[in-house]
Amino acid sequence: MLIALIGYGKMGRLIEEVAVQKGHKIILKINSSNKKDLHYENLAKADVAIEFTNPENAYENVKKCIELDTPVISGSTGWNEKLDEIKKYCKEKNGCFLHASNFSIGVNIFFEINKYLAQLMASQNEYDVSIKEIHHTQKKDVPSGTAVTLAEQVLSYNQRKKSWVNNITDDTSEIQIISERTDPAAGTHQVKYSSSIDDIEIIHTAHNRLGFASGAVLAAEYIYNKKGVFSMKDVLSL
Repeated sequence: MLIALIGYGKMGRLIEEVAVQKGHKIILKINSSNKKDLHYENLAKADVAIEFTNPENAYENVKKCIELDTPVISGSTGWNEKLDEIKKYCKEKNGCFLHASNFSIGVNIFFEINKYLAQLMASQNEYDVSIKEIHHTQKKDVPSGTAVTLAEQVLSYNQRKKSWVNNITDDTSEIQIISERTDPAAGTHQVKYSSSIDDIEIIHTAHNRLGFASGAVLAAEYIYNKKGVFSMKDVLSL
């Protein structure tokens, strides 16, 4: 495939490394210094675009790709409030879009475990649930998109919980997400159910960013020559 990288920081460079190793070619690299190069003539040459930027730019970047008929996957987090809008736009334009809060295969399996555990614990009123996430100090969104996904999955099953908050709370209707930023943490997520008798915990720990990059390239391969809105569940047949 011919790939356009929108966002060429640490993750973009790692995605490039993985993609090239798999026989793909990077034909466009967009960063803060050459945003003007994100236009039709350049994107038209790409089979797919991979977008890893920030919450401020993700929406416009993805919209431009869809508008110019370039299939696009996005790993940018922190812009959930606009995801439904961009998915609707993609369908209207008969485009192709895939977003994931985390492209790691392990994390996406962890999501499925989290949903199953939340379903099992929904009727266990003696347990309270909390979430903790640890990332490197350069991560811009707090809490992480992965932690938000985990919390929203729990909310969909646990009727006692109404919302999540990014702080310690005594409100039993809230799920507390505690965020820590320390180097060189690649990413750890813990979902913990606590009672006076015992605790139940599930934890995913990333050892490096390679899993995220590999999953992103896998997702790009999946949407190649497709139309529609997809997720990592589609990619991994979960």
